[in-house]
Amino acid sequence: QVQLVESGGGSVQSGGSLRLSCLASSFTVRHDCMGWFRQAPGKEREGVAGLDSDGNTRYADSVKGRFTISKDNAENTLYLQMNSLKPEDTAMYYCAARTVGVGNFCYGVFLTDYHMNSWGKGTLVTISS
Repeated sequence: QVQLVESGGGSVQSGGSLRLSCLASSFTVRHDCMGWFRQAPGKEREGVAGLDSDGNTRYADSVKGRFTISKDNAENTLYLQMNSLKPEDTAMYYCAARTVGVGNFCYGVFLTDYHMNSWGKGTLVTISS
């Protein structure tokens, strides 16, 4: 497992924007598949956006066109830019990684949590109407 530290959560009104950050190791950002997941109260955790080592991305239908996942290799950071936020986006957001061995690269975008083997502690996003 690798250490993942999320930040950037907060409370905004509907229609607003937030950018989440996930600080990881240099190897993880360059080699592993990473993603953002969220869990709303009383609901199961769901995949929001994923990205592989080549920069290929995939999004949940509920966030397509509003959220953008990206990474900055120089900053060892994964981002989630969230625009046009809705009350239903309220959740704890988790950064996750599917780690691979030294010398390997992860290909394929994973939006199911059982594919990920490292998790951050989460950052809370609250959207008011």
